[in-house]
Order: sequence, then structure tokens, then C-alpha cells
Amino acid sequence: MAFVLASLAAGFVPVIAFLAGLQLMDSFALVGRRALLGSLAAGAAAAGLAYAGNELLLGPVGAGMWLIVHVLAPMLEEALKASVVVWLLRRERVGFAVDAAIHGFAVGTGFGLVENLDVAREFADQGLAFWLARGFGTAVLHGCTTAIFAIVAQGLSERRGAIGARELLPAWLLAAGLHALFNLGARDALLTAALVVTALPLLVVLTFERSERATRAWLGTGLDGEVAALEQILEGQVAGTRIGAYLETLRERFSGAVVADMLCLLRIHLELSIRAKGMLIARSVGVDLPPDASVRANLEELRFLERSIGPTGQLAVLPLRRTSRRDLWQVMLLSRRVHSRKGPC
Repeated sequence: MAFVLASLAAGFVPVIAFLAGLQLMDSFALVGRRALLGSLAAGAAAAGLAYAGNELLLGPVGAGMWLIVHVLAPMLEEALKASVVVWLLRRERVGFAVDAAIHGFAVGTGFGLVENLDVAREFADQGLAFWLARGFGTAVLHGCTTAIFAIVAQGLSERRGAIGARELLPAWLLAAGLHALFNLGARDALLTAALVVTALPLLVVLTFERSERATRAWLGTGLDGEVAALEQILEGQVAGTRIGAYLETLRERFSGAVVADMLCLLRIHLELSIRAKGMLIARSVGVDLPPDASVRANLEELRFLERSIGPTGQLAVLPLRRTSRRDLWQVMLLSRRVHSRKGPC
């Protein structure tokens, strides 16, 4: 009995350990415990849908087993897991390759754990080699392919400023292709598992190292520019600046009150952006700075000003307001922190 339990543990522990290691490597603590559990649960739900889909392919559709295992199942399973990541991207829950990788691996972990639970119903008494292959191979593969999808999709969406077929299709094809290649080599399960475990740490280290460098560079250069721009606004010295010149051109199309609201909106956006960057810098040295009452007030005023100037005014002020996907993400970060705290900030 003890040997059976040890064998089963080999099918579940490795992928969880990999996920825990990923989160420990995230010095900015971008993915909280609740968000991590949410991605795990979503991955588990995706596994249930995939089971039903594969049964449909095998039964009523009548597709052959080889076609299902090597083509259709990888495409379906990676699409279901990817849909969770796409939702996170569209909801501005992912800002960097680091948190994209963690969320993606968490989704794949949830998927792999449920899949192994299903396998355990019939093959619980299989030997240690079988469950080592399941734990280090199949389960880690599900986490790895979804992490790769998340990294590639996040990178393309950040570069192009959109989340559409051009950004998602290459990432999905890569994930499904890797999954299909793994299934092709499944006859030698231990060797395939060894290849996955060897390749994954290298991928993770390269991704995290590159993203950490990019994050620190973004924080440094972005913070300097935003502080300078905010000082000009607060000191009333925007008349001879790029900001002042652009706002002056808008007076031909908008009333003075609306232009003043645009300047206020820009000021608040800069303040929130600076606070978010400060929060991330503090996290990198192990300090968690909770948002204070002024953050909640700024967020409320930001929404009010957006409604006040209207859609046309928001489009007009876009050249001044930093609205890349990463800039929008950091405002969402503050908003989630504020609403996750009960009572006053």
C-alpha cells in the first residue's frame, strides 16, 4: 500500500513543485495566491471539458484513435487551456512574461492533475516508472505548453497592442505542436519525460531572466519620465511643454472645461502609474505596500473624468496618456488591490 501511495505521489508532486518554484522565482510577486488558485481551478475545469470533447471524438464522431491522440486531442486540449490565458489577457490580469508563465503553468497544472486523477481510477496500482512518467512527463508537459502559449501570446499582444488571431494563433500552434510531438514519443514514456524535465528549467530560467530585466528597465525609465511629467503639471509649467502644446491644439474642438478635465485625467493617471511602479519596486525587495485611501479616491476620480470627457475626448488625449497593455495592467493592479481590501484602504 505504501508503495502504491508513493507511486501515485510521483504522478502529482513534480508538477506542483515546478509551479511553486515558478512563483518563488517571481521577485515582484505578480501573481497572488487567490489568482493562482483561480488559474488552477480553471485548468481543472478545462480538463473536464477536454474529457467530454475527446469522448465525443471517439464516440459519435468516430475519429480514429491515432488521429485523436496525435492531432485532435492536442489541438482541443491546448485550445481549452489557452482560452483561460486569453481571458486573463483580455481582462488585463497579465502584464509581463513572468506572470504570463506562472498563470499558464498553473492552468496546465490544474489540467494535468485532473487528468492524472482520472488515470489513477484505472491504473492506481501501476509501478513507480509509470507514475514518474505521468508526473514528470504528461503533467509537466501540460503546464509547459500552456506557459509557452501564455508567454508567446503576451509578448505578441504587448508588441502589437492587440489580442486577436494574429497574436493568438502562432502561440496556440506552437503549444499544440509541442503537445503532439510529446504524444508521438509517448511509447518511450520515461525518455520523453526526461526530455521535458530537461528542457523546462532552461525555458523557465531564460524567460524569467529576460522578463525580470525588461521589468526593471521598464520600471526605471518609465518612472523617471512620469515623475518629470507629473512635476510639470503640479507646478503649472506645462505651457511650454509637449503636453501643453498638444492640449492647446485641442481647444479648437473641445471646451475649456473639457480640456481642463483632460489635464486632470492625465495627472491622476500619472499618479496611479507612479504608485503602481513603486509598489512593484517595493515587492522586489520583500516589502508589500498596501494602497492608501488616496488610491481609491484617484481611481474613482479617474472613472468620473473618463465619463466626463466622453469617448471622443478619451481618444483625443490618447497621445498623452500612456495606454500600452502594460500601462493599463498596472492601473488594473492598483484597482484589484483596492477592491480586495475590506473597508477603508
